[in-house]
Amino acid sequence: MAEPIPLAEIEAAAERLRGLALRTPLIRFNMDNGPVEIYLKLENLQPIGAFKIRGAANAMAVAGEEALQAGVWTASAGNMAQGVAWNAARLGVRCSVVVPDHAPEAKLEALERLGASIVKVTFEEWWQIIVTHQHEGQNGVFVHPVSDPAVIAGNGTIGLELVEDLPDLDAVVVPYGGGGLSSGIASALRHLKPDVPVYGAEVATSAALDAAFTAGGPTEIEYTPSFVDGIGSGRVLDEMWPLVSELLAGSLVSSLEEVEGAVHALVMRNHVVAEGAGAASVAAAVKGGAGHGKVVCIVSGGNINAAKLAEILTGEGTERRTSGS
Repeated sequence: MAEPIPLAEIEAAAERLRGLALRTPLIRFNMDNGPVEIYLKLENLQPIGAFKIRGAANAMAVAGEEALQAGVWTASAGNMAQGVAWNAARLGVRCSVVVPDHAPEAKLEALERLGASIVKVTFEEWWQIIVTHQHEGQNGVFVHPVSDPAVIAGNGTIGLELVEDLPDLDAVVVPYGGGGLSSGIASALRHLKPDVPVYGAEVATSAALDAAFTAGGPTEIEYTPSFVDGIGSGRVLDEMWPLVSELLAGSLVSSLEEVEGAVHALVMRNHVVAEGAGAASVAAAVKGGAGHGKVVCIVSGGNINAAKLAEILTGEGTERRTSGS
């Protein structure tokens, strides 16, 4: 059985992040969901538009200035890359990011603005970096986007804020990509609110966590790239399975149409712009997957291509099935 990240490490991360990462607001979702009260943790409001600034800042602080002089690099579809690049620019160190070839232009443009060097590879090559933590030609400090304990502890600071802002919360739904965000939040809650379940939110085109829970361990699935680019893979990381299987209550899977509906509803009801991954938690909660009561949805990021957002808002995308959108 894997142990959650120690509370002391999450609290230490919170101190390191003070003045760097925004303490994001927790607001009520303006939508009639019957017995479910949905609250939105707006990580899309971070300086880079995503929660990844937390884990990246903490991991780089733990690495220390001397180690960072050789530069820093990561492998990311966009949001962790921005987190690392933002902190590298702040510290004045070189940054390189390896991205899969389907990474959205909105995220690549942000990386260019931050001065990062971008290396594009196939999704299969990119996934091997996630598994092996290595890539030829890269040097300096490697910040793993998922499994680095300092990254997970940084992500766990969200859990501390949830408990402070909504002590009587009943459940939390977290977009599931590799498990670093969900396991960080779940670690904090295991220490502070052990009876509150934390669910991973996935999309049907890449529900590796759901498959792993069904099979009792990581198993290969067919991964189909989509506009929900911030989460999903063809397999749960073996190194993360012991932790996520211990800490998470399960996976809640939504269709692409339901996620589009959640993106639409967030804009129309709360004036919140979420990327597909960030809206996946809302899509799951609206259906009642996390139960009744006060359910917190982590809106993990807002870096969506403008053209895709316009398509969703004008009704030119696929049929929306999220109630009330």
